[in-house]
Amino acid sequence: MSLEPRQFLTKMEQRMLLTDEDKAILQSNADWGKEKASHMTDHFYAYLERDEEMANILHAGQGRMDRLRSTFIEWFHEMFTGMDNWGEEYAQRRWRIGLVHVKLGIGPQHVVPAMATVIHESEKIVKEEGKDVSVINPLSKICMIDLAFIEQAYVEVSSQAVQRETGWTESLFRRLIATGAGSMQ
Repeated sequence: MSLEPRQFLTKMEQRMLLTDEDKAILQSNADWGKEKASHMTDHFYAYLERDEEMANILHAGQGRMDRLRSTFIEWFHEMFTGMDNWGEEYAQRRWRIGLVHVKLGIGPQHVVPAMATVIHESEKIVKEEGKDVSVINPLSKICMIDLAFIEQAYVEVSSQAVQRETGWTESLFRRLIATGAGSMQ
């Protein structure tokens, strides 16, 4: 399994039904996304720090929180701009973000509820400000696409590591996973 980020992004756009109209709505709200990024960062990390395991990961290295906060602000704004209209650069950056999550040990059990927090807080702000709610659905879609990149990074890294260590083929690995999943029911 070797993920090609641009193809993965295209597939996720199709699955999430992210349309050109959705992208236009996001881009027309890019200034708002930039303006709210700092607030979203505060809310996001306050949420994560309530979890002891996540707090330990976040504060494991000198300056890590500052770097993470800065990256989050960029990430949040990029969802609105699409960087390169949700092309190769956007896909590559999302893939790298996914790999960093894996490297830091930030698992799906943390990422999924954290992304739900981003969506919920964004919706709350939109409504509190009386902003046009049409931004909520496209933002939710792009959040789910970004989440899919993070989740897929776990799958790719795990499967490649097992295959490298064992010498198994991809088809054998997939068969063993399917068999194992069937036995866990």
